Amino acid sequence: MPALGTFLLLASFVVACYAAVASVVGARRHSTRLTESGIGAFYLVTALMSVASAVLIYAFITDSYAIKYVDRYSDAAQPLIFKITAYWGGLDGSIMFWVMLLSAFGAIAVRNARESHRELIPYVVATIAVVEMFFLFLMVVHNNPFETYLAEVPADGQGLNPLLQNFYMVIHPPSLYIGFVGMTIPFAFGIAALATGHLDDSWLRAVRRWTMVSWLFLSLGLTLGMIWAYEELGWGGYWGWDPVENAALLPWFTATAFLHSVMVQERRGMLRVWNMTLVITTFFLTIFGTFMTRSGVVQSVHAFGEDKALGMMFAAFMAVLLVVSFGLLFYRLPLLRSRHELDSWVSREAAFLANNWILLFSAIFVLFATMFPTLSETVTGERLTVGPPFFNKWMLPIGLALLALTGVGPLLAWRKSTIDNLRTQFLWPTLSAVVVGGGLVALGVRVWSSGICFALSAFVVGTLLQEFVRGARVRQQYSGSDLLTSAIGLVARNQRRYGGYIVHLGIVVMALGFAGDGFKREDQVLLKPGQSVQVGRFLVRHDAIRLTQDAQKQMITARMTVFDDGNELGQMAPAKWFYNKREDEPTTEVAIRHSFAEDLYVVMAGFDMQQQSATFHVVVNPLVNWIWAGFAILAFGTLLALLPERALVLASATVPSATSPSSTALLLLGLVLGGAAWPVRVHAQHVEGARTVVVPLSTLERELQSEIICMCGTCGRQRIAECTCSLAAGMREELATLMAQGKTREQVYQYFIDKHGSQEPLAMPIDRGFNRLAWAVPYAVGIFGALLAGATAIRWSRKRPQPEAARVATGPGEDALQARLDEELRDLD
Repeated sequence: MPALGTFLLLASFVVACYAAVASVVGARRHSTRLTESGIGAFYLVTALMSVASAVLIYAFITDSYAIKYVDRYSDAAQPLIFKITAYWGGLDGSIMFWVMLLSAFGAIAVRNARESHRELIPYVVATIAVVEMFFLFLMVVHNNPFETYLAEVPADGQGLNPLLQNFYMVIHPPSLYIGFVGMTIPFAFGIAALATGHLDDSWLRAVRRWTMVSWLFLSLGLTLGMIWAYEELGWGGYWGWDPVENAALLPWFTATAFLHSVMVQERRGMLRVWNMTLVITTFFLTIFGTFMTRSGVVQSVHAFGEDKALGMMFAAFMAVLLVVSFGLLFYRLPLLRSRHELDSWVSREAAFLANNWILLFSAIFVLFATMFPTLSETVTGERLTVGPPFFNKWMLPIGLALLALTGVGPLLAWRKSTIDNLRTQFLWPTLSAVVVGGGLVALGVRVWSSGICFALSAFVVGTLLQEFVRGARVRQQYSGSDLLTSAIGLVARNQRRYGGYIVHLGIVVMALGFAGDGFKREDQVLLKPGQSVQVGRFLVRHDAIRLTQDAQKQMITARMTVFDDGNELGQMAPAKWFYNKREDEPTTEVAIRHSFAEDLYVVMAGFDMQQQSATFHVVVNPLVNWIWAGFAILAFGTLLALLPERALVLASATVPSATSPSSTALLLLGLVLGGAAWPVRVHAQHVEGARTVVVPLSTLERELQSEIICMCGTCGRQRIAECTCSLAAGMREELATLMAQGKTREQVYQYFIDKHGSQEPLAMPIDRGFNRLAWAVPYAVGIFGALLAGATAIRWSRKRPQPEAARVATGPGEDALQARLDEELRDLD
């Protein structure tokens, strides 16, 4: 079996090489027979990788521990579903899974576009085949998942990491892989268009749906990661700005930008160079993200480990990728000139430009902040920590700006918005925002970020309702049906436009969930049986601790009773699970009581079986379930927009619509206010018995608990306010002592710096010396990007001189015709 698997990988590499060469040579020589043989070989790679994947899965199912990869990620007691998913649970298998997905997606894309884009297909095949060759080469020479033991074969395997033995881990990594791998298809078509010179908009039509599908799965993967982190890791949040989490986020930013700016090219023939750049950049970021998680260039609890040889191979591939891609782009610049100029700064095109600038800035900022600790270590020899406080400081206002653009975009007309048009369009949405904002002030809401988010959400909802109602009324006048039927028919005839609006509605619901984090309440306390703690409206009583076990693990479970205003609501059972083969890595089993308005979230951080006491972290998370509901709405809107027009309407074809700037960009707020994870190799927190939790006595102490990082090395560099390990508890006690001595923030910083010999315990780099670069670069990039975007808009808005023959006097009739044309362009979304 191992020999068969290795042979299949070698055969796949050879066949992929032939597919790339034959396709290009056949296209250059106009040899249909040679080109067809290359395409056939391309399909053969899919078959070979499918068989190789089946062989590896069979090895897991049959407990073939002679294969090192099976030994490391499976054991006899492991449930069948987790034996199968262990296929992508480690480095070697994840690379193989990547190639398998890419070969399957490539085959589908080539088959679907073979007739409509015949001139591009040979180069599409060659591009995808080269990417396949790179990953196959990695497996053949460095990360062979079929490598075997040369001596004694283990009697049993080591088992899959306990944190990966979770329902969400069955679908979360594949969702992200599909999103990453799917971005190769737009890249391949873009390179094919550059190579052939066929740079009309037809290549965009070939890749738009692929980009949307990949973007949807990338969003799904991020959301599933949030749920997994929320329910499994036990720190009460769902996003920690971990380097591996950020690796999945980077291509999401640029893909979101492309999905918006591509509509400007379809509508106005503008942003052609920019869209090609976004396609290349998005694919590059998928490769760079893979490099980050597998090379050890960044330190992360989710990373596969350090592998310098693998990192060097990735670096070489990325260098070749950038040189070839942008070399072709510069070579074809004369063919990519825009056909139109920017008619007005108050237009939808200008809103798209602002949207793209903010999204690109977000990607650059997250990339820079993620890599800054590595840069600092390279330059100064000292590795810093760039934690959530630093990211949140920047990304919170960016998320709010993108939420505002979500509402503004649909209100602006293409080409130019008149004063009367702006007054009519903005009246009700603005009034909605003012009413909600004023109501929040009257109710005494003082969380500025959440309050602004609520007001902006009202603005966006007002925009969406206005668009739906006005469109339905116009259709009602022509069809004579009722308003609801007209609205359904409106969506059916313009599913891309109104599907986008439904996506925006999902974003608003998610934004409200994120804003609820501003009203989060929590407490940490040591309880003995019969004692209780009050958090918000809930009273949680500790009853007992029980010890049970099964074939895989030992389970320590607390029994708790929850009351609300004296009424018993039910039982909760937070637990710690100690797996037999990984006793030093217990998993946190969170007890959650879900409701529409809020979650009651209980974690058992430590315990003492003899005294039956335990340390509990009790959290009330308002509106957190709105995040998951919002994503469901987002997914429905995306699927609706993906449907072909003939699927809903058999009558006249509709003009493709544009969704407004910042579609789903408010996932940023989720990343600001909470968290997800992209777990590929994770480590549970260690727990060394119960100890009293230090409750902050002052605002400064609470802030410092969120600005100092736990140095235990096993908790994923969480802040001491969130980490439940014993070292974090000791650091909280040290902080409490310093506060009692009257130390200032700067003195506390210096204490921990002196103790640990570096600035690693600080979640934000201190603004001095080399660290100032971390603060200066985002400002510099933002200002430079704004100036560049402004200069581009000014250049586009300059009218080119018309020939004398084309200059004709325009009368009132022609002015009226132009105004009518502008209005119709706005409606044809």
